[in-house]
Amino acid sequence: MTAPLYLDQLESEAIQILREGVAESERPVLLYSGGKDSTVLAHLALRAFYPSPPPMPLLHIDSTWEFRDVLDFRSRFAAENRFELVIHHNEEGREAGLNPIEHGSHYTSVMRTDPLKQALEAGRYDVIFGGARRDEEASRAKERIVSVRGRRHSWDPKQQRPELWNNDNWRRRPDQTLRVFPLSNWTEFDLWAWILTRNIGLCPLYFAAERPVVFHKGQWIVIDDPKRAEKLGLGAPEPRKVRFRSLGCWPVTAATESGAETLSAVVRETLQSKRSERNGRIGDEGTLEHQKRDGYF
Repeated sequence: MTAPLYLDQLESEAIQILREGVAESERPVLLYSGGKDSTVLAHLALRAFYPSPPPMPLLHIDSTWEFRDVLDFRSRFAAENRFELVIHHNEEGREAGLNPIEHGSHYTSVMRTDPLKQALEAGRYDVIFGGARRDEEASRAKERIVSVRGRRHSWDPKQQRPELWNNDNWRRRPDQTLRVFPLSNWTEFDLWAWILTRNIGLCPLYFAAERPVVFHKGQWIVIDDPKRAEKLGLGAPEPRKVRFRSLGCWPVTAATESGAETLSAVVRETLQSKRSERNGRIGDEGTLEHQKRDGYF
């Protein structure tokens, strides 16, 4: 399938940002969740530096409540594409028994934000590529393509630099790092169109299949770990054909009923949906900008 001209332009822009960022960096890294956005970004990095191996590792922050399919896809993707894979989690949080249902934003801080900052400090990474898009969520729309982070990776949206005529400012002090978002100007439509025209492989959770689910807080939750689900009091699951539009920690990421088993069917169904992309992220409510200011993705 031939890509429309505007997709080629978005791809070229993202590749140029990746190349400039690596040129300006001593230790670049690409944040990788196993989701569609970071997978597209990783594929763009492969294109940007082909035929050389990718010049940055993939960094995955494992909350310890990840979907098993996500972990399998993540490891397979890294191995098949010659990426070094760095995995980090907060062992203290796991030993404390934190979970996303009972501990909410505290869980996000301890199991996602804190280990991300720990991993960035340990790796001494200075340019950190991420797959966020401006259309995804309100606080993400405040980000620049090159977003300056202060001490301990803090973010102040009022201190972001202007980006005029597509000129990115790569200057930073020794105490600063840069979060760089090459997909900033992409929409969800653009992302799926690019995935379809480039035939990009994705985590199987994006495709409809019969999975064990429970109805919790008005949403379908896939029971990825029955023993842990029982401790959370999620009840007995029933089989139902569902898929995901956005992926996060499995107890707080809702699936949607669907029959879309192929990439073209997923794209068609997604573009016809009237629900927001992150509607299934139960744990997002009221916390994302606060977490971003503290160093979140």
